[in-house]
Amino acid sequence: MEEIKLTVEGMSCSHCRKAVEEALKGIAGVEKVQVDLEKKEVVVTGTAAREKLAEAIEEAGYEVVG
Repeated sequence: MEEIKLTVEGMSCSHCRKAVEEALKGIAGVEKVQVDLEKKEVVVTGTAAREKLAEAIEEAGYEVVG
């Protein structure tokens, strides 16, 4: 299992958190998703590729900056 941290701009409320969580949980290999709105950070545990995670977040309308 790997932990991937992504910095995401544009998340500010529980609706944002849910949108990002749902986008990521639909990806094969994702075991766990933690969203920290204050830090603008998403931590994903699993075997999914970082690129796939970033794509899903961006398709949900948020910008991955790190």
